[in-house]
Amino acid sequence: MQLHHVQVSMPRDQEESARAFYGAALGLTEVLKPAALAGRGGAWFRAVSGGTVLAEIHLGVEEPFVPASKAHPALLLEDVDALETLAERIEGAGFEVSWAERDTFSGFVRFHSRDGFGNRVELLAPVPTQSATEQSGEE
Repeated sequence: MQLHHVQVSMPRDQEESARAFYGAALGLTEVLKPAALAGRGGAWFRAVSGGTVLAEIHLGVEEPFVPASKAHPALLLEDVDALETLAERIEGAGFEVSWAERDTFSGFVRFHSRDGFGNRVELLAPVPTQSATEQSGEE
């Protein structure tokens, strides 16, 4: 079994705001919804590497809309440099970035952000491991 996608709620007619956060700020690629679902509104985004889908987030219209303050998707980046670069891009696009829980998840560095609707999104990267030589102080 593997995860196919995560569904996140959004208000009606706010697809441009979804594109600003999930597309422009996060760097995910928007994909067309199937014709049978397109009339419902919302937008779908995915991360692809070498033809393999790594993550997919579906934003669906929910009425009445209430942002998810605790529940959230968590997207894993390859390293801390990529994580910090993404944080800068998200802030540069005008979205909130919080490092308040940066070192609270063992083995990872992370930050949280909120999309244009107030939904929480976690971004994390593995903490670099030290080689045996670095740990012993030998060179």
